[in-house]
Amino acid sequence: MRYQGKITSWKDDKGFGFAATSGSGEKAFVHVKAFASRGRRPVEGDLISYELILEEKGRYRADKVRFAADRAIAPAPSESGSLAMIFTAVFCCFLVLASLLGRLPLALPALYVVTSVITFIVYAIDKSAAQSKQWRTKESTLHMLALIGGWPGAVVAQKILRHKSRKQAFQWIFWITVILNCCALGWLFTKDGSVFIHPLAGIL
Repeated sequence: MRYQGKITSWKDDKGFGFAATSGSGEKAFVHVKAFASRGRRPVEGDLISYELILEEKGRYRADKVRFAADRAIAPAPSESGSLAMIFTAVFCCFLVLASLLGRLPLALPALYVVTSVITFIVYAIDKSAAQSKQWRTKESTLHMLALIGGWPGAVVAQKILRHKSRKQAFQWIFWITVILNCCALGWLFTKDGSVFIHPLAGIL
C-alpha cells in the first residue's frame, strides 16, 4: 500500500530525513537511496508517495519513494536559475567594461575567473560525492568561495549541475555572500582604480 506524505526535515549532506504521513502524521525515516528517481535531490517540504516498512526497532521507513506528480512549485528553481544566470552575465559584462575603462584594476576580472573556475570544480566534486555517498564539501567552504569572488562560477554550477539549487537555507546564505561581494566591488568602483592595483600586482 502506498502512502502520501511530506518531507518535514531533510539533511542533504547526510542524505536522509523524515516524512509525515498525510492523515495519520506517522513519522517515517527517508533515505535518498529509497527514491525511485535520482534526477534531483529531495528538499524539506517535498510532497512524496511511498510504501511504509516497519523495521525491527519499531521505526517506520519509507521505501520506493516517488515525488508527487502535481508538485506545483517544481518550475520555480528553473525560473529563478535563469534570472540568476542573467544577473551573472550582466555582472561579468560590467566587470570587464569597468576594467577596460580604468575604473577597476585589470587584474580583477582574472581573479573572478580563477575563483569561479575553482568554485565550479568544487561544486562538481561535491555533487559527485553526494551521489556516491562520499565525504562532502562543507557548505561554509562553498559560501567562502562565493564571498571571495567565485559566486559567478557557483551560479553556473547550480544551473548546470543542479546542485545546491533547491536547498532554501543554502540559497539564502549564498545570495547574502553575493550581495556582500557586490557591495565590496561597488565600494572599489567608487574609489580610484589604483587602490588595489599595487596589491594585486604583488599577488599576480
